[in-house]
Amino acid sequence: MPSWTDTLRFAFQPVVNLTTGGVAALEILVRPESGDVLAQARRDPELDGTLAASAMRAAARQETLLPLHVNVFAGTLADLGGLAALRDAVREAGRMPWEITVDVGPPFTHVPHRALVEAVAALREEGFHICADGIGDGDVPLRVLADLAPGLVKLDASLLSRPAVVRAMRTLCEQLGALLSVEGVETESQCAAALAAGAQLAQGDLFGPPARRPAADVYVPALSPVAAAVPPDGPPDGPPVRQFVRPAALLPAVASAGQVRALLTGSPEVSGVVLVDAAGVPVRSVQRSRFLLSMSARYGHALYADRPAARLGDPPRTVGVDATAWEVLDVVADGARDRTSDDVAVVDRLGRCVGVVRLADLVRALAESRVEEAAGLNPLTRLPGSDAITEEVDRRILGGRLFSLSWLDVDGFKQVNDGAGFAAGDELIRAVGRALQAAAAGATRVGHIGGDDFLVLADPDGLDPLAASVLDAPWSAGGPAVTLSLATVLCAPGSVTDHRQAAACLAPLKKAAKALRGTSWVLGRAGVQGHEVRRGSDAAPAPAGSRA
Repeated sequence: MPSWTDTLRFAFQPVVNLTTGGVAALEILVRPESGDVLAQARRDPELDGTLAASAMRAAARQETLLPLHVNVFAGTLADLGGLAALRDAVREAGRMPWEITVDVGPPFTHVPHRALVEAVAALREEGFHICADGIGDGDVPLRVLADLAPGLVKLDASLLSRPAVVRAMRTLCEQLGALLSVEGVETESQCAAALAAGAQLAQGDLFGPPARRPAADVYVPALSPVAAAVPPDGPPDGPPVRQFVRPAALLPAVASAGQVRALLTGSPEVSGVVLVDAAGVPVRSVQRSRFLLSMSARYGHALYADRPAARLGDPPRTVGVDATAWEVLDVVADGARDRTSDDVAVVDRLGRCVGVVRLADLVRALAESRVEEAAGLNPLTRLPGSDAITEEVDRRILGGRLFSLSWLDVDGFKQVNDGAGFAAGDELIRAVGRALQAAAAGATRVGHIGGDDFLVLADPDGLDPLAASVLDAPWSAGGPAVTLSLATVLCAPGSVTDHRQAAACLAPLKKAAKALRGTSWVLGRAGVQGHEVRRGSDAAPAPAGSRA
C-alpha cells in the first residue's frame, strides 16, 4: 500500500528583498498530489513536524545555497516543545540553524500561550529565525505577536488596501526589531504599495510562483528609492543594515580551496564565501575575484586546491544585525583599500553569521535617498516640503505619541513683496527658515510648504524656546519692520487619526492668530474647543489682506 509520502511534493517560492531586488530566501511549500495532508497536520503535531523535516530534505536535494523558510503550525510548537525532526533534518543537510526561518502560522486560538512562547524561545536560542506568518488573514492576537518577538512578520497582501493598518504594523515591527514582509503580491501596484508602506520583503506570483525547482531568476519591478534615511527621533544614522542583508555563502573553516572554487564557479552570483567555525562565527572571508585570481595563477591549482581555503582568505569584517548603513560604511572605510568591494558579514548577538551586505547596495540606496530628499526640498530655503512633515505626523500618530504641529507665516507678506521687492521678500523667507532650523532641537522637524508658510512638528516641551527664539527676533524686509503669526495645535494620543485631521484642527487656530495685532501666537488642543492666546492682542478692524 503506497505511503502518503509517495504523493507528497514540495514547491519553492522566492522571498524578495525590496531594497536590493535580490532573492533573500526560499519558502518551502507542501504540495500534496492527493488528499489534504495540511488539514491533517493542523490536527496532528507529529505529522506537521514530519512535514517540516521532509521539506528540509527536499530542499537539500535541490542543493540551493539560499536561506530557507519552513512552515509549522503554532499548535505544533506548543505541543512538541520544539522540532526535533526538523533539527535532525537541518543537521543532515549540512545547514546551519540560522539559515532556517521557522514560519509559525495560524490557528493560534486555543494554543497554550506559555508553551508556544517557550518553544519559540528554545528554537531562537539554537539559532533558528522566527517568523509570525499569516498576519491579517489569521487569528494571531497582538499579545501573542509581541511575546513571540519574531524577527520577521508576514502580512497578507489583502491588507494593502488598508494603508493605515499596514503602517501600524510597520510601526509595531520597528518596536519589535522585526522586518515586515508582504505575501501574496500579484501586481506591480501591490508591490509599490508594499514598498510605500515600509515593507522590506515580499513574495508572490509577481516575483515568481511556487515551482518544483528553486527559481534562478525572478521578476522584480523597478523599485523606488529607499525610504528616508533619517530616523524620526535621532540623527541621520541611515537605514538599518538588516534591510540590505543578502544570503551568505557559508562553508566550514576547514573547507579546502577546491571546495570554495567549486562553489564559486557553480554559483556566479556569489561574490564571496564566509568560512565559519562550528558555532557559525566567521573566521575568514574569501573574496571571489582575489581568490579565483590566485587559483588561476601558474601552479595555483596545484598549490592550493587541497589546502585550507582560509590561507587565501582575509580576516572577516563584521557588523551587528542592529547596525545602520552608515556604520557599515565606517567599517569599510577603516579597512584596506584593496578590500573596499569585499562583503561585510552581518552577525547576530552571539556572533553567528546571518548574511552579508554589499557596499554597492548601501551606496546606491543612500545616494537615491539623498536624491529623493533633495527633490522634495523647497528651492528657496532648502527645507523639506509638506510631504516630509505630514509623513512624520502620521508616524507619530501611529506611534501613539504626544506632539505639537505649528504653522507660521509672515504678516502682510504680499505688501512686503509689493513694497520692498521680491528679492527682499525672498531674503526674509530664507532668514525665517534659517531661524526656525537653528531653533529646532531633538525631534523637531521644520518644513517650508511654499510662499511664506512654514510647518513645525515638535514635542510640546520644545515649543516655548522655539517660539521665543523666532517671535522675539526683530524682522524686517528692505527697512520696514514685519511681524509673524504662529498657530499651534497639541495632539494627544488618540485625538487625531492622521495628518489631515491634525491640519483641520490647525486651520481655525491659524485664522485666530491672523486676527490678532502684532506678532501673535495662538495655541489649541485637538478635540477641545477654544484656544489660548500666547502672544498678540485683539486687532482693530484692518484693511482686507493686511495680515495675509
